[in-house]
Amino acid sequence: MGRTRNTRRGPAAAAVEEPVDGGLAQLVPDPDRGRAWTLLIDGAPQSHVDLDDPAYLSFEYQRRLGHVIDLVAPPGRPLHVVHLGGGAFTLARYVAATRPRSTQQVIERDASLVHLVRRELPLDPGARIRVRAVDAREGLAKVPDGWADLVVADVFSGARTPAHLTSTQFLDEVRRALKPSGVYTANLADGPPLAHLRGQIATAAARFGELALIADAAVLRGKRFGNAILVASDLPLPLAELTRRAASDPHPGRVEHGRRLTDFAGGAAPVTDEAAVASPAPPPSVFR
Repeated sequence: MGRTRNTRRGPAAAAVEEPVDGGLAQLVPDPDRGRAWTLLIDGAPQSHVDLDDPAYLSFEYQRRLGHVIDLVAPPGRPLHVVHLGGGAFTLARYVAATRPRSTQQVIERDASLVHLVRRELPLDPGARIRVRAVDAREGLAKVPDGWADLVVADVFSGARTPAHLTSTQFLDEVRRALKPSGVYTANLADGPPLAHLRGQIATAAARFGELALIADAAVLRGKRFGNAILVASDLPLPLAELTRRAASDPHPGRVEHGRRLTDFAGGAAPVTDEAAVASPAPPPSVFR
């Protein structure tokens, strides 16, 4: 088991490997950035963190979530944010860096992972970030009514989103925690025939008035397994700017909304607790 203290990293820093509740966690140094690390769980990349530049988002899906964070409110305005799923706290660090004085709650079930990340990649002690090691839905239930400007869902267990975080009842809890002007955004993963993704769009449409989806065109066409970022609110979304930002990323994304998104859902039914299943497991080739 390799171990090193990562607050002051040298050029030959070793990776960290440690068992956590969800499997084998690895923190692998980024050879191109001095104090940056990638978190993997059982070989699947989960997060990338640059301690010197927490506003830097390396992963494609995290960049897209970053666009949502940027557009939730005018630049620099502090937010109340709930993060369901912690990973290496990448997005909480991003909010703290780009929107100082924000107040955030990170809800991460894997207590061992929380301990590892806190020890090896410590949070800025001045950031208003509270981390709770409980189940995402259980922790969400403790958030006061109408507290959050933004709820970010990025929860995976064994590379699959747990079933109880895919239902209308779960989104009822999200809505309860959000302000009337609040935004919900979720990292979804699916591949052909995209049944899970279509069902999640239908589920969100049953609870929110405005939806958008950001993804690679190849994912939307069912050509490959990948991530899609769902954005939902009861107020109009900043679609033009979201589209521009997604299209200008290193890996350009497409934004679907309105009739095209309804057509993409293809008449899928909203998911309830009784019928919910976990998202599909990615094929092994995804992580090669």
